[in-house]
Amino acid sequence: MTQSEYWNRIANKAKSEDRPFFSLAPMEAVTGSVFRRVVAKACAPDVFYTEFTNALSITHPIAKKTTKGRLYIDPLENPKPIIQLWGNNKEDFAKAVAEVEKDGYEAIDLNMGCPDIAVIKNHSGSDLIRHFDTAQEVIDGARETDLPVTIKTRLGYSEVDEYKTWLPFLLKQQAPVLTVHLRTREEMSKVPAHYELIDEIVKMRDELAPDTLLQINGDIMDYQQGMQLYKEHPGVDGIMIGRGIFQNPFAFEKEPKEHSSEELLGLLRYQLDLYDEFVAKGIPGHFAPLQRFFKIYVRGMKHAAEIRNDLMSTKTTDDARAIIDKIESNGYDN
Repeated sequence: MTQSEYWNRIANKAKSEDRPFFSLAPMEAVTGSVFRRVVAKACAPDVFYTEFTNALSITHPIAKKTTKGRLYIDPLENPKPIIQLWGNNKEDFAKAVAEVEKDGYEAIDLNMGCPDIAVIKNHSGSDLIRHFDTAQEVIDGARETDLPVTIKTRLGYSEVDEYKTWLPFLLKQQAPVLTVHLRTREEMSKVPAHYELIDEIVKMRDELAPDTLLQINGDIMDYQQGMQLYKEHPGVDGIMIGRGIFQNPFAFEKEPKEHSSEELLGLLRYQLDLYDEFVAKGIPGHFAPLQRFFKIYVRGMKHAAEIRNDLMSTKTTDDARAIIDKIESNGYDN
């Protein structure tokens, strides 16, 4: 068992149900409070994460204003999300973790796998795979808190075989959880995830950090696929789903069901309502990022392409509601 009561509680509940714990991956401009609550309404995972946030911006006198939206937790959110931080400076992390503890976060995750070029130019994210010394400083800075600190990463930066040195380095940190996206930074999401390496990574974990929970990420579309991986690879503790949620907002359902257009449009209305509430609180919000979600709800519908194009042309939530009204009145059949 890990030394973290927080993570033991999550892992023990899953084990008692003979399954891994499931989480929704941290995704930029996706896993804010609004969409977390939409997924929770559809079918919640065991664990949510925030969008990734620059550790420096948490306490920076100017930049901290930009974090207000991405760090917002609605009082009704249960469970609360884990905050994911990125950066490259020990002092930035030490200051950030003290602040997020005050804000009520209960756990921290370190982003050591983001492939975004802007993050890499900042010598952060997956660039840390090439700089063990900086990665160590980040970990040490984040550990200047009593909150559990976990790590999310990739197999390597440019070569798959980098996992043979990089993952042992991370495992020796004895973090409560290590999440591995089974691709390199250079591979992005252009190749299939390397499931063939899972058993070897489990063996590494068992030898170097038997108390560290191992979570797997990459190409896992839903609960059923996660369970299949769990059964095929004993020793995996957690399953993280990312892009699968865009294929199916009910991805975490233990028993998959058919969901009607009415249910999907109801979820879209719920997201639009939550977005309006979010903006009404005075938190900066932009409508354009909301549009990336529309395809989730109309996939497979009759006239889906036309509906999606109409939704993408909207400028306000009321515009989007008018499109939903048109769908529900069979306006697209005229």
